[in-house]
Amino acid sequence: MPLKSKNAVRRIAIALAAIAAVGLAIWWFTRPKPIPVMVTEVQRGIVESSVANTRAGTVESCLRTKLSTIIGGRIEVLAVKEGDRVKKGQLLMRLWNDDIQAQERLARAALETSRKRVVEACTLADSAEREVKRQMELHRQGFISANAIDSARAAADARVASCATAKADIAQAEANVNVAHVQQARTVLIAPFDGTIAKIVGEVGEYSTPSPPGVPTPPAIDLIDESCLYVEAPMDEVDAPKIKEGQPVRISLDALPGRTFSGKVRRVAPYVTAVEKQARTVDIEAVIDQPEKTGHLLVGYSADVEVILGAHTDVLRVPTAALLEGGRVLVVGTDDILVERKLKTGLANWEYTEVVEGLAAGDRIVTSLDRAGVKAGARITIESKATK
Repeated sequence: MPLKSKNAVRRIAIALAAIAAVGLAIWWFTRPKPIPVMVTEVQRGIVESSVANTRAGTVESCLRTKLSTIIGGRIEVLAVKEGDRVKKGQLLMRLWNDDIQAQERLARAALETSRKRVVEACTLADSAEREVKRQMELHRQGFISANAIDSARAAADARVASCATAKADIAQAEANVNVAHVQQARTVLIAPFDGTIAKIVGEVGEYSTPSPPGVPTPPAIDLIDESCLYVEAPMDEVDAPKIKEGQPVRISLDALPGRTFSGKVRRVAPYVTAVEKQARTVDIEAVIDQPEKTGHLLVGYSADVEVILGAHTDVLRVPTAALLEGGRVLVVGTDDILVERKLKTGLANWEYTEVVEGLAAGDRIVTSLDRAGVKAGARITIESKATK
């Protein structure tokens, strides 16, 4: 080949190589960059189906009463202070009731008088009966007329009637004593059960007002039994039909962060609570299985209740947050290209979802779905693995 032709071919080859290099460089610098994502491996574990309260629950006492005297009056005796432990039947507070005590003393004096009148009237009645018998014997012997017997009989009947009237007066006097005693009881507060004094409204010398129906008057004494506690929590009305008495629960308390306590549902309210501008709810009550492990809880603590509806152990599971709409996930495929998989799922909660079909143990799925460009067909680079 002539030298001139060889030079031409060489120039063409160099030109083509330069064009290819430029094209390769353009492709290299303009190619889509791999998207950094977080992934997790599909593993086996436990998956539970559960529902939780919609608003914060509250620690409540099994026995709590807000006591007020039946009538109003000036506080004369305040036998306890806030925080005191009291026993059933112990005096808590007494209003001034000297007038009622005087009425009771008067009623008891009248009762004693009535009892003495019974002795007098009934003694005379017995004597009159004996006199009738003597008159009848004298009439049989012919010493007196029948009119004398009639007079003695009438006098005896009158005496017997007086005896019966005196006995009735005793019943009336006893009733008056009971009335005075009841009136006096209306001025005192007695502990109806063992408990702790949570709140006292009023001091000695102040006027205590009772709490009539419909009037929000503060009670005089708030008494709580701290030996028995439970958690009351509102559940969405949609979840209420799934909840039954005896179902296991997990209880967490804001006052004890990082800890949960097992328990069970003890009651489901038979009605729906409607609060303005809030979702309709059904209240449930849950108790802690081992309350001694919680330490001293205060009535009023906020709490959350998670009701366990069912559980599957040793099943394939994926983080619920890794699921796309329709039960789909993005799996890391060959050459780090994302592939979409449709799953058949089982039990699920906010943390994990059971995988029945569609994945195998060890498959890697994307958990950072909120990043731009994360979709099927995208090339990715693994930033880190999500911890389980």
